[in-house]
Amino acid sequence: MDFSQNKLTDDEFYSTRNEILSQWPTGAKVDFDEAVEYHKSIPESKSFSKKLLEAKKNNKTLIQPRAGVALPHEHIELLQYLENEGEADLLPTTIDAYTRLNRYEDAQHGIDESRKKGRSLLNGFPAVNHGVNVCREVTSSLESPVQVRHGTPDARLLAEITIAGGFTSFEGGGISYNIPYSKNHSIETTVKYWQYVDRLVGKYEEAGISINREPFGPLTGTLVPPCISSSIAILEAILAAFQGVKNITVGYGQCGNLIQDIATIKSLLKQTNFYLYRYGFSDIEVTTVLHQWMGGFPADESKAFAVISMGSAAAALSHATKVIVKTPHEAYGIPTKEANAAGLKATKQVVHMLQDQDLLNIHHIGEECEILEKEVECIISKVESLGEGDIALGIVRAFEAGVLDVPFAPSKYNRGKVMPARDDDGAIRLLDIGNLPFTKDIIDFHREKLEKRGRAEGREVTFNMTVDDVYAVGLGYLVGRSNKK
Repeated sequence: MDFSQNKLTDDEFYSTRNEILSQWPTGAKVDFDEAVEYHKSIPESKSFSKKLLEAKKNNKTLIQPRAGVALPHEHIELLQYLENEGEADLLPTTIDAYTRLNRYEDAQHGIDESRKKGRSLLNGFPAVNHGVNVCREVTSSLESPVQVRHGTPDARLLAEITIAGGFTSFEGGGISYNIPYSKNHSIETTVKYWQYVDRLVGKYEEAGISINREPFGPLTGTLVPPCISSSIAILEAILAAFQGVKNITVGYGQCGNLIQDIATIKSLLKQTNFYLYRYGFSDIEVTTVLHQWMGGFPADESKAFAVISMGSAAAALSHATKVIVKTPHEAYGIPTKEANAAGLKATKQVVHMLQDQDLLNIHHIGEECEILEKEVECIISKVESLGEGDIALGIVRAFEAGVLDVPFAPSKYNRGKVMPARDDDGAIRLLDIGNLPFTKDIIDFHREKLEKRGRAEGREVTFNMTVDDVYAVGLGYLVGRSNKK
């Protein structure tokens, strides 16, 4: 197919669909028309889109964990526990690493070995191998809406099977599930893959079934400047809209400075709506998600709960539509269901206590919104210019030029020149602008902020600040200060 932002034609969509469904035997069980009828039988209370819109209308922040194990009965038990004991409003199904790499034979081996051992030997739920009917067993056993969360550059078969299996939300995008997750996938290739996913969702929309789509906001999760994550979220939202997606959740990974976190969620919602409307999409519902701290966690559980509570406060005070919750076992690996539920309950308590408080309009947040929105406008304008009116083409050229550049990403298609560091207040600024297309006043703003920190600590503004900041939260601080003031 020709590479552009435009909606895939039926010829383009169906010419690859049979090939995709034949990648693993369970694909043959996918019947789109039957799946539409199945979705019509699902209660509205289990629709991700409808629950998000209700929360947004009522100014409520919903809570959602991450979770997934290999065997269906154990996965169902886990999600039921998080729904009942953890009081989760929304539920996930986190997909295993083999499936994310399209290694279905290895995933099957993991399932077989898990059955022999009587416990999960995979780090998620291998939905492709289990197929449509097993996915329906999972989604029908729960009272809450369930989302597919993964990290898959090529998620076409996964999307076909899980959406037919009753999942009502699907996470990811051609940028956000490539650059932070893969070394060798080209941007053009994964944008094409995800245009297929979004066109599939668009076809469900056209049949009267709303499927929520959520680009992955945190990207690498390590000191990602908000202007970069917001620009990518907006661009992925535009790409999805071209394919017929009508319900989009744009997200952001908590940075730790409360002013910056609140400002980012506020600006992200505003600018996503602005750009969608500018491209002619006036009928799309946009909601927001804040991901609790994605970096290193303290090993001490009490300190870990403090980090979780800080993220909960950022979500509630920014009026994010939902918050993705971490656990007090983050420093150790995959958490127990009890630890997962504990993180959920701690988050719900903070969210409930803060839901009627409003910091959105205080002066410092307005200032932070203003600089962030200028940065995003610079980046997206350059993407548009490079694409000569085509967002998809502009994205590819922007990564080639370093106009889009994600810190600490493994992709060889990412320049990796941009380098972040925290300022004296703990907000994430740019130590090295790389090739980001910023005006002089924006560049000066970042430099002045970092030099102020340098003066406070009595040291030069160098890469050592970045290194110290990467480890700071795990050591009990936000800013990696040389003098630990």
